Order: sequence, then C-alpha cells, then structure tokens
Amino acid sequence: MGDVAMVGNWLARLRRWMRVEAAAGGAVTAMALALSGCTTLGEYVHNGFKVGPNYSRPPAPIAEDWIDATDQRLRKDCDHNCDWWLTFNDPVLNALVVQTYQENLTLREAGYRVLAARARLAFNVGNIFPQQQDFSGSYTRNKLSVEAANAFPGFTKQWFSNWEGGFNLAWELDFWGRYRRAIEAADADLDASIENYDDILVTLLADTGSTYVQLRTLQKQLELTRANADLQRENYKIAKARFDGGLVSGFDPDQALSDLAQTEALIPSLEISLRRANDRLCVLLGIPVRDLTRELGEAPIPTPPPEVCVGIPADLLTRRPDIRRAEREAAAQCARIGIAESEFYPAISVIGNIGLQAEHFPDLWKGVPAMTAQVGPAVQWKILNYGRLLANVRFEDARFQEVVARYQQTVLAADADVEDALIAFIKLHDRVKFLQQSVEASRDGVGIAMANYQQGRVNFVVVSTLQVSLLEQENLLAQAQGDLAVALIQVYRALGGGWQIRLADSTAAGACGAPSVLPRPWPLPTPAPAEKKPEPRKEADVPMPKP
Repeated sequence: MGDVAMVGNWLARLRRWMRVEAAAGGAVTAMALALSGCTTLGEYVHNGFKVGPNYSRPPAPIAEDWIDATDQRLRKDCDHNCDWWLTFNDPVLNALVVQTYQENLTLREAGYRVLAARARLAFNVGNIFPQQQDFSGSYTRNKLSVEAANAFPGFTKQWFSNWEGGFNLAWELDFWGRYRRAIEAADADLDASIENYDDILVTLLADTGSTYVQLRTLQKQLELTRANADLQRENYKIAKARFDGGLVSGFDPDQALSDLAQTEALIPSLEISLRRANDRLCVLLGIPVRDLTRELGEAPIPTPPPEVCVGIPADLLTRRPDIRRAEREAAAQCARIGIAESEFYPAISVIGNIGLQAEHFPDLWKGVPAMTAQVGPAVQWKILNYGRLLANVRFEDARFQEVVARYQQTVLAADADVEDALIAFIKLHDRVKFLQQSVEASRDGVGIAMANYQQGRVNFVVVSTLQVSLLEQENLLAQAQGDLAVALIQVYRALGGGWQIRLADSTAAGACGAPSVLPRPWPLPTPAPAEKKPEPRKEADVPMPKP
C-alpha cells in the first residue's frame, strides 16, 4: 500500500506541474514573439500556431490567347487529347510509346527519386512525435577505493553490483511550427519530384514519337532514292544505247552515269542516319541496341490530323509538369523560411525517464523501492547569435524570391514553346501542300522529257535536270511530311500532353502495365489567397498529420 501511495503522490505532482506549464505557455509565447520581432502574435495564431509566412501561388505572366488563335486548324472547344500518339492511328507507334513508359531507365530513375522524396516526407512526419524514445539496460561490478579521502575504513563496502533498466524520453514540442513547416517543405518537394517524373515522361514519350517519325522519314527517303537510282540506271542504258547507235555524243551516257553515281552516293548517308535513329529508339525503349527494322517493318510516314486541340494559354498552368514543378518548388522554399525563423525562438522540450535500479537482480522487481524517475521541462534559446539567424532567414527569403522568378520564367518559356510549335504545325501544312504540287509537276515533266529524249526532240541535259529536281523535291516532301508529324508531337509536348498515360482513365493505360517504379498521381493543389492556408493534398499512402 505504501508503494501505491508513493506512485499516486508522484503522479499528482506531475499533473500539477503540467497545469502550471500550460498556464505559463501563453506568457512564454508572447514574450518570445515580442523579443524576436519577426512574426507577430496575431500572425502566429492566424498561421495555425506557426511562425513564418503561409504560402500562396505566385502570379504568373500568361497570355490571354494564342497568336494564331483564329486559324481554323487550332481548336479550343474540345477535350484535350492527352494520348496524342493515338491521333496517328499507327499501332507500331502506340506499342513503342507503351514500351517506353514501361521500360525506360531514365524514367525509372526519376521514379526512385519520387520514392526517396516520399520517404523523406515520412521522416519529417515522424519528428512531430517524441524524437527520443530509448530503452536502456546495464550491469556493472564496482569497487570503491579505501584510500580515498571520503573513505571510511571498515564501513565502506568495497565491492558491489549495480543493475539498471529504464525508459528515456525527450520530446521537443513543435511550439513554433518548425517541424510542421518541415513537413510542408517535404510535402511540396514530393509534389515537385512527381512533377519532375511527369516532365521526364512527357519528354521521353515525345522523343520516342519524334524518333519513330524520323526513322519512317529516312526509310521513305531511302525508298525514293533507290527508286530514282533504278530509274537513272535505266536512263543510262537508254543513253548508252543511243550513243552506241551513233544518235548522240558520249556526253549523254557520261551525264547519265554521273547522275546515277550522285544519287547512289546519297544512300550511305541516309543509312547512317537511319541507324542512328534506330539506336536512339533502342535507348528510349530501354533495350540493348539492335536492328529494329525487321520488327518495325515497312510503313508510311505517320500522317497527323489536320487540326489540333490547344485550349487556352491558362491551361498550361495545370497541364505542363515543369510549370507545376516550379510552383511546388516555390511552396517548399516558402516553408523553409518558417523553419529558419523558428530558430529565433526557444526550443521547449519535455524530458523524462523511468527505470529500475538495484544491487541484486531479483531486487529490480520490488516495485517502487527500486524505481527511479525524472521528468521536467527543458528550454534552449539561441540568444547570442551575432546576426546569424537573421541572415539565415534573409537567405531563405532570397532563395524564395529566386524560385518565384524561376517559376514565372518557366511560364513565359512554356508559352513561347507552344507558340513555336503551333506556327511550325500551321506552316508545315502549307509547305507539304506546295511540295506535293511540285512533286506531281516534276513527275509529269520527267515523263514528258524522257519521251521527247527517246524521240530525239530534247537533249539529255533537260532529262538530267528534271530527274535531279524530282529526286530533290521528293526528298523535300518526305522530310516535310516527317517534320509536320514531329511538329504535332512538339505541340502536344509543349502543351504538357503525355504524362496522363499513368492515370487510371488514360486510354493507353488500360493496355499496358505500370512501370516498376511509378508514383501515385494527384491533382494540383488549388492556390489559396494570401490570407488563407492552402488546401492540403490528400494521399492515402503518405501520412499527413493535421497541424
């Protein structure tokens, strides 16, 4: 009964101490805020009992509409086609995009960075709870000196044992929001890492599409060049026969042979470019370099649709991952200002331990007589810092202004990217149309000239000139058709299309499995006005304690 009474008295004293500390907390808070001079008491309460500024999305310079918004090939009243590769109706391209999404190693690397950021967030969440919770135990065999000044010969026990076991706790209370600001920063860093993942995904899928189009373009140019070489080989035979018959001079077969050699000289250069496109595609697919021509087979250059859905410039703020990443980096840096400011204020902790101590092991279990306990508050305040803390706050604030400027620059650059891609898409349509007319006319001209040459009405120079021009026009047309397809891909890339493949409702997502490392998606947080706290992101697998 005596042991129970002692424990009851100890708990009663602890409760009285906690009531005194709670009553004094308001006075301590007011004094600390007054001495620091950074955050007022009203701001401290309004911010959710946290020092430092609350974040709201910075303004971004964005155009109201596109320069060529009146062009009929640009549509705004339509759903964004995020799976842009489906617009080409090319099953080979669709399969390549899916394989890039599943196997690309650069994307996998970005996925691991997301996992690292997620783990860092969980680590910061853990700091909200007691930072030190340790169990300790020890046994020592001790001997005291009989020659020491405080020794009493005959009365001092020279040898004795000591058994100890206990639990230690230290908890720095998040009085100023230091740990909650760290959670905000880590949370925004996690958002930024996922936006970086999406940005890489957009780039890789666009690179896969562009490389595939380049490969098909080179295949077409090789086909045209070889066909022209065959035609010029026949022309050489005709010119040689006419020369052997004494109808023309030796100039005609020499000119025909020269034209043939020049055309055949183009083939090795095209084959080199084709192999390089093949190798780039292998790297994008995450496979060792090999010849893909047999697997890909022969197919025409992908034909883009005549229209593209572009929406309005303001859509870029929510569609482009690089813009969202820059905005999340600004949010993380804003929270770090609060972390730096919290160093102005005293760190208030609760420390305590409870344990058992006895000379003999069985005596450890005698209850209160063997118990040791200690509990109390601790305060640590950096009062003489010689301007270091203020300089650190200014440093974090300057970094925030830097990140905001980078965010605004990212928005400007994104707007320019879209405009560049749109003008290329529009004008390349016109270029393809004109080149098609040119090729048709050149083919007719070559046929007429060759017929006249065989009848002796024109010399071979006319035939040679027209054939060289035809080959040039056909190659230009093939290149323009490829450039047009790439331009459409660049439009969707500039608009931030492609990362949606990892969403559950993506058309392509249902046809492919997720890569080995894939972050879970969530919508961009809605910006809050300066006087309100931003809405927290909700995610099931990341613990987010409420402040």
